[in-house]
Amino acid sequence: MAENNPFPGENNTGHIWDDNLRELSNPPPRWWMIAFWASVIWWIAYGVLYPMWPVGQEPTQGIMGWSQMDEYKKGVDEVEAVRAEFETQIKGMSAKEILATPALTQYTIASAKVLFGDNCAACHGGGGQGGPGYPVLADDDWLYGGSVDNISQTITMGRKGIMTAHGKILSDAEIDSLSEAIMAGNPTSDPNFTQKGCIACHGMDGKGMAVLGSANLTDGIYRFMPAEGETLLDSIKYSIKYGVNDATEPKTRDAVMPAFGGRLSEDDIKKLAVYVHRFGGGQ
Repeated sequence: MAENNPFPGENNTGHIWDDNLRELSNPPPRWWMIAFWASVIWWIAYGVLYPMWPVGQEPTQGIMGWSQMDEYKKGVDEVEAVRAEFETQIKGMSAKEILATPALTQYTIASAKVLFGDNCAACHGGGGQGGPGYPVLADDDWLYGGSVDNISQTITMGRKGIMTAHGKILSDAEIDSLSEAIMAGNPTSDPNFTQKGCIACHGMDGKGMAVLGSANLTDGIYRFMPAEGETLLDSIKYSIKYGVNDATEPKTRDAVMPAFGGRLSEDDIKKLAVYVHRFGGGQ
């Protein structure tokens, strides 16, 4: 190509297209060369100061002695130092006393968010909104009481309420009549409520008993929501007929909250109780 170069002495590479389109061999601009060598020097300097060069299974340590792990541990120590003051106070206080201290309550809510996500959110939702077959924690309707002490006890010991399957006690017509009264929010209007013993668990007024975990049948809030293709009335009839956690009835509803007393520390349970209580429905 060089012997046929129509532009000799021009400092081109001899690559020519379309008669006069050619590649020149001019050096890069000065600013570009300065930036290039500066970046090379910075790269070498960084490798000398910080861990960088792979040697076997480990990188060189660098003359600064810095490492990501040391930086991480330093950050953790700083966080723990801030938390220590609050954690020390929590150890000596009950959940009720924590709630009475605004600054400590604020810290507890912040630190319990991860605890709730790891242990509770799978069933009750990230915001306590409940899930299919699991109670809402963000309202003021509580089966076992909504005080922070009640909530602590529930978390620690778990809950397993029992409702006898009434399919062997009531006729279909009686179940229909009682179900309609419950759905209307007036269970006591049906004679079966009193005559068949519902008052023993749900009380004379049908508003439930926290000590038994029996539901309030007058507020229109239901522990079990209808399954797909089922009406609310169907769901109520099912609960009456097959009961809840009735070991003698194969079709009984299953509703068990496991105990966390052996899984979480006492302080973690206090934090969770405060966190749940502050969802908005705590009593």
